[in-house]
Order: sequence, then C-alpha cells, then structure tokens
Amino acid sequence: MLILKSFLKFMIIRRCHHSVGIIGAPFSRGQRKDGVEKGPDYIRTAGLIEKLQAQGCQVKDYGNLKLDDVPNDEPFGKVRMPKTVGLANQRLADAVHTVKKEGRACVVLGGDHSLAIGSILGHARSQRDLCLVWVDAHADINTPLTSPTGNVHGQPVSYLLKELQSKIPVMPGFSWIKPCITAKDIVYIGLRDLDPEEHYIVKNLGIKSFSMTELDRLGMGRVMEETCDHLFSKVKRPIHLSYDIDALDPLVAPATGTPAIGGLTYREGIYVAEEICKTGLLSAVDLVEVNPSRGKTEEEIRSTVNAAVSVVLSCFGQAREGSYPINYQLPEP
Repeated sequence: MLILKSFLKFMIIRRCHHSVGIIGAPFSRGQRKDGVEKGPDYIRTAGLIEKLQAQGCQVKDYGNLKLDDVPNDEPFGKVRMPKTVGLANQRLADAVHTVKKEGRACVVLGGDHSLAIGSILGHARSQRDLCLVWVDAHADINTPLTSPTGNVHGQPVSYLLKELQSKIPVMPGFSWIKPCITAKDIVYIGLRDLDPEEHYIVKNLGIKSFSMTELDRLGMGRVMEETCDHLFSKVKRPIHLSYDIDALDPLVAPATGTPAIGGLTYREGIYVAEEICKTGLLSAVDLVEVNPSRGKTEEEIRSTVNAAVSVVLSCFGQAREGSYPINYQLPEP
C-alpha cells in the first residue's frame, strides 16, 4: 500500500511521452484455432498507432515478423509443432531485444500466448531482474508432461520458471531457452480456469495469484495495491505485462480462442493497465489471443479489438479521468 502511494504522489495529470516499439507476431501454432494470427493487423487497423501518437507517445512500428512453419515438424509427446513454436519464439526474442536496445518500451501484438516465451526471454536479455504481471483467465503453466492438450499456449510460464527447469524435457526447437524468472517474480490476475496440475504448480511454488474469487472479495483496487507491494517490496524493477484478452469477460471480449465466463469487466481490465502505467516501471507488454475468426458477429470482433486497443493505450498514459498536454496554459483574455 505504502509503495503504491509513493509512486502515485509523483504522478502528474498530463499526456504521456513514452517511446514505444510495436512488433506484430501473427502466430497461431501454439494452439489449434485458426484466426489468432490476424490479431496484429486488426489491432493496428483499429488505430492503435495513431491513438498512441495522439496521446503523446513516440511510436515506431517494427512491422510483422515472418513466422513460417518448420517442415517435418513432428509432435513431441503431446506437444504440437515444437520446432515451429520454438523458432517463432526465438525470432520474437531477437526482435524484442532489438526494441529494448533502442530504448523503447516494447509492445508485442499476438498471436497466441505461446509467444510470451520469446517476448519475456528477449526482454530479460536486455533488462535484468524483471517482474511479470500475467493477466489471464488461465495460468498457462502446464509443463509438456502435464498438458492435457499439448498446446504450447497453455505452457509458456513453465519454460520461463527456474523452479520448473528440471520438469521440462529436452524438446526439439527449445534448446535455446533458459529460464529467466522465479516464482516470486510473478503475479497472476484474473485466474478462473486452471487444470488441476496447474493449480498444484501455482500453490506448490507459492506464486502470488489473484483468482476471480480473490478479486470479488478484495476489489481490483486492493489487488493492484497488493501486486505492487509484492513485486516492489525491496527494489523497483522493470515490469513485463503479459495480457491475454480472455482475462476480460466474454461479454466484453468474445472473439478469443478460450473464453471463460465470469471474467474481468472492461473497467477492471483497464484499471490494471492504468495502475501499472502509474508505477513508471512498465517496460514491455504482450497483448495476445485476439482472434477475429472466433467472433460470431462484426460487433463481437469490434468489441474485442477495441478492448485490446484500450488496454494498450491505458498502459501508456490514457487516463479515464482526462489529461492535458504537459506545457498547456490557459489562454489570456
């Protein structure tokens, strides 16, 4: 509580001046539903770049990565297309590292959530001692041996955690991956659909998590206070925000591959991004799992895409209370 308040007292109500680099990652092989690869282009078409610029951000769009399938990509146990997923994440890691070397906050537009492997590893290569805020209906912490589906978008956290390194088999395409975070570096927000094996891992490792039950009991304001207190109790450090659009309730964001009823309201989802922005420590954002092909109507697609745009804008200074240019003065009569 005290830590969050110490951040807030330095905040000024003004337009932001962030330098932002955007990477499109049109990738769907971490799961089985086509269409999620269209997410980056839909989000751009909805005006993300122009709206970021209008609120004072300097934006460089690095374009979409070319993420092709690897030929003869045989399953590894249940895990589908391991070489393709591994190579896509390796390319993304290199791209994120480039953005961070150039001094920009990085925004990765997915694409499915398997991309968090490359995004977070690329970020960690540039900035040490990261912390991770994972906003999602799902924990995505199955190992290749616990996953009921073999879909890597349900596994990315397990590859990143040092405590789980001994539980990860040697897989083709994944030999470059080195765990970069520990259980104490993570906070989950919005959980409501976990496999039993995932629930065991989260509880056994003592990962800080706020399911929808805790959120209903505490309220989002208290959740964000406790999140900041947990992550910054000793030192301020860069934040990686990995935001799955299915964290939001399907009434808000229906066009996604694994919707789960009872999720964050629009207001709660935006509040998370606003509060992380206020810390001044946000260094990279993943916005993933927007799947236009899963929308039943144009309105469902538009609602989901617009929610994704609003989350990113709120990460970089859009404030519902309003804002004003930093040098603004009232005109004299």
